[in-house]
Amino acid sequence: MDIKTASEAQTIEAAQQLAPTLKTADIILLNGTLGMGKTVFARALIRALTHAPELEVPSPTFTLVQTYDSQNGPIHHYDLYRLEDPEEIFDLGWEDSLADAITIVEWPDRLGPYKPARTLDITILAGDNNGNTRQIQIEDKRT
Repeated sequence: MDIKTASEAQTIEAAQQLAPTLKTADIILLNGTLGMGKTVFARALIRALTHAPELEVPSPTFTLVQTYDSQNGPIHHYDLYRLEDPEEIFDLGWEDSLADAITIVEWPDRLGPYKPARTLDITILAGDNNGNTRQIQIEDKRT
């Protein structure tokens, strides 16, 4: 599925529409270059899943992982940009995340051989020449 957005608000809306389709043990991989809106998408997804539109959702760039509670269980938000070795993922509670949470991963390429096969892959690309447009490609590999 491809979604075209013309603003950050539309990117947020796309994430909000995806949220009700997610369940425990779903793994969302957010791909895209710097500045494409991965964190904007993740933040909107987390706020929708927690039913808390004003929830403080900082980027986990420095902490590598943030955890949130929702009615459907925990949500783990990983930003692996600073991960230097795929083995480091196990120091962050990776295995527990996969079993009992909705897991959102920015920079999933850093997982190397530990990248799960059953995922919802989302790639955010720049749209046309307008700096705010995005093309959001969603590939469902959960089944």
